[in-house]
Parts: sequence; structure tokens; C-alpha cells
Amino acid sequence: MATADDLLSDALQLPPEERARLAHELLLSLEEDGADSDAEAEWTRELERRAQEVIDGKVELVSPDDARRQVAERLERLHQGQ
Repeated sequence: MATADDLLSDALQLPPEERARLAHELLLSLEEDGADSDAEAEWTRELERRAQEVIDGKVELVSPDDARRQVAERLERLHQGQ
């Protein structure tokens, strides 16, 4: 039987699309092992709620660069306050 290191070495030789598919399947297998349907349902409701807020114009969307800048500014303020 192959070891995880052997499998990883072989997997890294695959084209990017195949590596992505393999990674996806491995992650799905972990979710199935510890599946929590209540948590999944709650996340689905939360995602739907947030999407609806965007559709309704209740939230202001920001670019990834602006979001990173805002987070950095907040962290800096927190750091200065300590």
C-alpha cells in the first residue's frame, strides 16, 4: 500500500485541473466523515441571508483591496490601543 507521501508525490505530477479535482474529492470525503447536517443547513441559511442583503442593497460591497485596507487599519488601531 502506498504511503501518503508517495500519493502526494504522484499527485503533484498531475496537471492543475486534476490536482484540483483530487483535492476537492479529498475535502468532500472529510466532510462526509464528520458531516453535520444541522451546521450545513445553518450555513446555507446564512449564505442565503447574506446574498439577499446584497440583492436588496442593504449592504455596501467593497473591493478585496479595500477590504484588506480596512482590516489592516482596524488591526493597527487595536494594536495601538494595547
